[in-house]
Amino acid sequence: MGALGFDLLSERGLATTVAGFCAVFYLLYRAGAKKIHPDEPTVVPPTIPIVGHLLGMAFHGGKYVKTIGLAHKDVPIFTLPVPMSRLYIVTDPSLAAVVQRASKALSFTPLVPDITKRVLGLDKRTVEIVSRNLDPLPGEDRGFLADIHDMLYAYLGPGESLNEMSCQATQELYQQVGLYVELLRARQEPSEVVDLLAWVRHVVAIGTAMFLYGPENPFEADPTLESSFWDFDHGLGGLLMGIFPSLTAAKPYNGRERLARALKKYLEDGGHKKASQIVQNRVRIAEQYDWTPDMTARSELSFLFAGIVNTATTTFWVLLQIFARPALVTKIRAELEEAKRESESLSGKGALSTSVVKERCTSLVAVFQECLRVGSENFSSRLVKTDTMLADKYFLRKDSVVQIAGSVIHADGDIWGDNVVDFDHERFLKRREGKPNVHPAAFRAFGGGKTLCPGRHFATTEVIMLAALMITSFDFTATDGGPIEVPKKNDAIMPVHILEPLTEEPVKLRVTLKTDAEEAVKWRVVL
Repeated sequence: MGALGFDLLSERGLATTVAGFCAVFYLLYRAGAKKIHPDEPTVVPPTIPIVGHLLGMAFHGGKYVKTIGLAHKDVPIFTLPVPMSRLYIVTDPSLAAVVQRASKALSFTPLVPDITKRVLGLDKRTVEIVSRNLDPLPGEDRGFLADIHDMLYAYLGPGESLNEMSCQATQELYQQVGLYVELLRARQEPSEVVDLLAWVRHVVAIGTAMFLYGPENPFEADPTLESSFWDFDHGLGGLLMGIFPSLTAAKPYNGRERLARALKKYLEDGGHKKASQIVQNRVRIAEQYDWTPDMTARSELSFLFAGIVNTATTTFWVLLQIFARPALVTKIRAELEEAKRESESLSGKGALSTSVVKERCTSLVAVFQECLRVGSENFSSRLVKTDTMLADKYFLRKDSVVQIAGSVIHADGDIWGDNVVDFDHERFLKRREGKPNVHPAAFRAFGGGKTLCPGRHFATTEVIMLAALMITSFDFTATDGGPIEVPKKNDAIMPVHILEPLTEEPVKLRVTLKTDAEEAVKWRVVL
């Protein structure tokens, strides 16, 4: 056969191959767009059949789902087909409330064992213990997760224990700020340039570890563990993937293992006997369920994470957003002066009341809430335990996952106003007056329903009170003397906590000691 014949055959073969590929692609695409039940929510097919949505989330993080959600605002829930399962994404607050009430059919707890196994490195035996009695009915044995849940809510729910813990934890943070004030005061010029996020992280990490785990906490024993902690935090996505994490997520894996070894030694040396009561009870419950010291240490790493990360990152955003607006700084300082006078009239000289600050400093509280709206893009996830008709309208298949997309709800202009993409703390000042009337499930910073964060009251007090001290004690200015620039958030990751800034360089500001600082760091924190 001549060369021309060969070329023609090659072209025909190539054309046939391409046509065959396109046909398969089209069939797979159509299969991905097909509902498995007439009442299943609208299906959004992946661009790349079968694996497209997983790849989108892997490469673009939470931003991928957010983009799809905002493009499908006409439906309150939609379906993302993924290999072997379905993801149902809820973007309407009213329907989110229905999901939260359907705790018998839609539950987060069945997802916990596998998540903790991957993130914390729990062994098979411990995962089996965690997996028992996940959603106990009245009269059934409670199980480990239920006992931990009940204990945490007993301490962190509104009441005397929460009040005492909030004051003590804030006082420890004030102690850490006081040490920094002493360092600045010793300088010839009481001012320096700081990486704002790293600086706030350090204050919160050291203060929280001291309050929760006492004077023998791992950070006190080995300060280098603080960097290991942030390595662990920044690699949670890689650990959650669970694909040879020692190789594919080496940095967070090694950070986690260093922390686990340090916490194990801390427990074996009896350091927890000088810890807070809530930590002592966590260890006691783990021992009741026959956890080994190594596995208990890994569980405590999760609690240390819960106590530090969101508090530190949120405080960073609160300070940055306030000091980027000089008029707002003046207003909040005036509110704090009024709160200080009222606190002293109620509790004596030198007192600062947490309840008075949260009541009187409305602008500060509003900034805190807006930072959470803008920065919190979390997903509240539930496993569908049985075939379910949600709101008597939407079919959800058993063993699929429902996610309430906080990222979409927080960015919905129909809920928050036409300026939804802007940072505007005054929307929460208006909300206090009922204008506009926002559905309670629209604010997703702390989740909702049975997954509502038990530490939300505690964390709120810490952030607001720490910000109050720093606003009173320091001036923050741009290093070039110009206005402070607020970077965008890094939303191209899976949102496991408040999003960090998207910037190649640290957010550096000049911090200058104010004359009020010496008195402020001696404040006595009271209810």
